[in-house]
Amino acid sequence: MSGFDAETLPRDRPLIIYGNHPSWWDPALYLLLADLQFRGRPGFGPMEEDALERYGFFRKLGIFGIDKHSAAGARRFLSVAKQVLGNTGGPGGRMMLWVTAEGDFTDPRVRPVRLRPGIAHLAALQPDALLVPLAVEYVFWNESRPELLLRLGTPLAADRSVRTAEWTSRLERGLTETMDQLALDSQARNPARFTRLLFGGAGVGGPYDAWRRLRARLSGQRITTAHGEEA
Repeated sequence: MSGFDAETLPRDRPLIIYGNHPSWWDPALYLLLADLQFRGRPGFGPMEEDALERYGFFRKLGIFGIDKHSAAGARRFLSVAKQVLGNTGGPGGRMMLWVTAEGDFTDPRVRPVRLRPGIAHLAALQPDALLVPLAVEYVFWNESRPELLLRLGTPLAADRSVRTAEWTSRLERGLTETMDQLALDSQARNPARFTRLLFGGAGVGGPYDAWRRLRARLSGQRITTAHGEEA
């Protein structure tokens, strides 16, 4: 993760984390990130009702279904979101709402970034909330498995005096800037630009790693399976 430090976010204000939507893995990512960076804050998020019917276990993890193609679905999103954000929360702070704000799977390189309108309405209705852009990329660097790169952008304070159209513009601009900076961090392929939240397995696998293990055994050396290092 790079960017804004999640630890500095005030615990006495509800949070809306709104992000781009590059992958099916995003809801699982939110659950993981909530545990790693926002432990003790209860969190909820919307999912397309049809998808939630197929993956019903998400309901037990704070996911609620909406029909994103109907006015009734939009009303349900705002109603449930207001209940969540108005709650006092838990031992780690006020409640959180996680939203894949683009609505549909979208490549992180697509510009301009376009968000569905519901979150802008929510920003105008929930005056004490903070809206935090989250940029997400799944990329391959030096190992056989991908890196999961994240960046939190500068929080925006909800404001009832701002029109919905202006809120949409602000939110899109904030997420675009966060995604653009993450893209630069990703292109640099420099782990020093990030804080590592979780380690995964290293190594290329297959015949390449098998040869390196054999060579290390014959020479009596210790092998490091990370592709960026030699045995």
